Amino acid sequence: MTSKMKLKLYQVDAFAEKLFTGNPAAVVPLGGEWLDAAVMQRIAMENNLAETAFYIRRDGKYHIRWFTPEIEVDLCGHATLAASHVLFEHEGFSGDTLVFGSRSGDLSVAREGELLALNFPADQVKKVKLSKPLAAYKGRHDYMLVFKNEAQIKDIKPDFAAVNKVPARGVMVTARGDTVDFVSRFFAPQSGIFEDPVTGSAHTTLAPYWRDALGTRDMTALQLSPR
Repeated sequence: MTSKMKLKLYQVDAFAEKLFTGNPAAVVPLGGEWLDAAVMQRIAMENNLAETAFYIRRDGKYHIRWFTPEIEVDLCGHATLAASHVLFEHEGFSGDTLVFGSRSGDLSVAREGELLALNFPADQVKKVKLSKPLAAYKGRHDYMLVFKNEAQIKDIKPDFAAVNKVPARGVMVTARGDTVDFVSRFFAPQSGIFEDPVTGSAHTTLAPYWRDALGTRDMTALQLSPR
C-alpha cells in the first residue's frame, strides 16, 4: 500500500509582459508545514523549471524556499515574484504588502498599481582579478563579470564545463546597454540551469554596481536570453 498526497501547483511566467516570455517558476502552497526537503527537491526535479518555490504560513507570517532541479538556493527573485502573484491573485491575500521569511532574511513584495515591487537585499561584492572582462567581482552567491558593450554580452558562448567548476551558484555577465541602462546574462550549470532566462536575485548584485557606475538609482535593465 502506498501513501498519496495532493498538492496544488501553479506555473507562472515572471518578469513577463506576455505568455511564453520571462522566467517560468512553479509555486507550491503547503499550508502550515514544510514537506521533507528531499521531497521538495524531487518535486522541483520533476517540474524541471529553473525554480520551484514552496511557501507556508506559520505564526501569522509567510515563509518561502526555492529549489532548482538540483539544489536548494538561498535567494530567488522570479520565483518570489511568482509566489506573490499566486497569493495576491489566486490564494486570497488581501493586503498591499507581503513579507516572506527566507534564508536571506525578510523579503517584501508590494503592490504598486498593476505591478509588484520586490524589495531584496543588496549584495556585498569584492573585486577579483581576471584577464578578459573589464572587471570581475565575487558576491555572496555569484560571480559578476563586467564587459565593454552589449554586443559582447550577446555574443558570449560559455564553456559550461569550465563554468560548472566555479565555486559559486552561478556567473553573470553584464555591460552597458544600447537602449537600456545595462544588460546581462546568467549562467548556472552548477545549479542545474545552463542559462537562466531572467534572474531577479542577480540584480541584487547588478543594480548596486550599475547604480554606482551610472550615478543613478532609477535604471532600466534587460537580460538577453531568448525569452
